Amino acid sequence: MPLSSLRSYLTIAGRSSAEIEVRRSRFVCDVERVETEEAAREFIEAVRSRSREARHHCTAFILGPDGAIQRSNDDGEPSGTAGAPMLEVLRGRGVSDVVAVVTRWFGGVLLGTGGLIRAYGDAVSAGLDAASLVTRELRVEALVEVNHADGPRVENALRGHPGTTVITVDYLATGVRIIAGVEPDGFDELAGFVASLTSGAAAVTAGATTWVDTDPHRP
Repeated sequence: MPLSSLRSYLTIAGRSSAEIEVRRSRFVCDVERVETEEAAREFIEAVRSRSREARHHCTAFILGPDGAIQRSNDDGEPSGTAGAPMLEVLRGRGVSDVVAVVTRWFGGVLLGTGGLIRAYGDAVSAGLDAASLVTRELRVEALVEVNHADGPRVENALRGHPGTTVITVDYLATGVRIIAGVEPDGFDELAGFVASLTSGAAAVTAGATTWVDTDPHRP
């Protein structure tokens, strides 16, 4: 889907972990929210470094609002039995900006191709089940500058205004500066709303587009 038409996507709130056991092999899945390939690889190495005695650290990650970057690695397991099913679970859950690492301690019983595929996929499913999910929505940054007297009232009104997310509030010597995220087609309405609150005294200017977290929920 082109980024220009993409308004929201699903990710996780933060790190989570889960463990399953399959025929005496332990599979521990760690998932983390990341936004760059470098951050994903740093997390993978951090997990690997704390459990180097494990036989395998298989990985998968999806990055970007449109999920354009997708990578997986079997880390010594038979080709296609670990990284690919892990990646497929991430795709199936519709999440992005997520890296998953499944660490396996071999239990002495061979699982076979089908068993490995199920185990690695089930481990990632368990890791995501343990995570809180959030929706990220595309917003236009609105810079609202008001005097000190109007600042708290405008901030509270913006926090309750539909389709608006307050990103930062700074109380400065010269007044109050609020950066709010507004739906891409809602900037003019927001500017009019602030003008009505302040009798036209506030300055509202449009900034860059950004992604903001909204709607935390469980899967």
